[in-house]
Amino acid sequence: MFRFRNIFFAVMASLLLVPSLDSAAQPDRREVRSGNRDFRKENYKEAEIDYRKALVKDSLSVAGNYNLANTLYKMGDAESAWNIISKKEVEESAVVKGNGSDFHFNQGDIALAKEDWQAAVDAFKKSLLENPGDIQAKENYIYAKSKLEQQQNQQQNNQDQNQDQNKDQNKDQNKDQNKDQNQDQQNDNQDNQDNQDNQNNDQQNNKDQNQQNNQQSNQPKISPQAAQQMLQAIQAKEKQTQDKVNKQKAQALKSRQKEKNW
Repeated sequence: MFRFRNIFFAVMASLLLVPSLDSAAQPDRREVRSGNRDFRKENYKEAEIDYRKALVKDSLSVAGNYNLANTLYKMGDAESAWNIISKKEVEESAVVKGNGSDFHFNQGDIALAKEDWQAAVDAFKKSLLENPGDIQAKENYIYAKSKLEQQQNQQQNNQDQNQDQNKDQNKDQNKDQNKDQNQDQQNDNQDNQDNQDNQNNDQQNNKDQNQQNNQQSNQPKISPQAAQQMLQAIQAKEKQTQDKVNKQKAQALKSRQKEKNW
């Protein structure tokens, strides 16, 4: 981390010391020079103000944008620095004016500070295309690429872990679902068996009742005359029995009277 930052500041300082690279005849020249002086004194807030004044005069000023981005980076605001140095029109202007290699180098360093490894790889690759012999750009490119690969591997591992977790969860869910289905099936089978038993019992009861009814219906029927005769015979039998009992009582009474008179 410290290595590419030191490289970044060294490149930045060398560019600030040579503002003529961006054209000395530009209207932003005075503000850019003032900003460079403040930057060398580490008066970064004043340097920021000077570079912003330069951009008011020329919004596409390579020196203004480039050095403002470096100043914001020194102030710890890598995000704002990236927003400036990643402008397409500023990049095109830097390339046209011959500063493309250094511009992309600093662009890559700011991307490294943001841990945007893909943007850093792209920026250092552009820098090397314009200056293949830049050893520092090669080292930073290799560093950014290794960090990008680590990030991609980590993302793939996380994705695999999530897939495994989802697979395990689905397996458990299917297991529970199958268990519930089996239990429901068992309950249904038991209910069906109970219903079948109840139906069998009802059928047996109906059969018994029918048999009883058939037996009763098969018994010989008595005509009204026969029933009347049977009733009279029963009554006559009862009368005979009652007369016999009364006769026995009368004899017993008479016998007791004789004994008493004697």
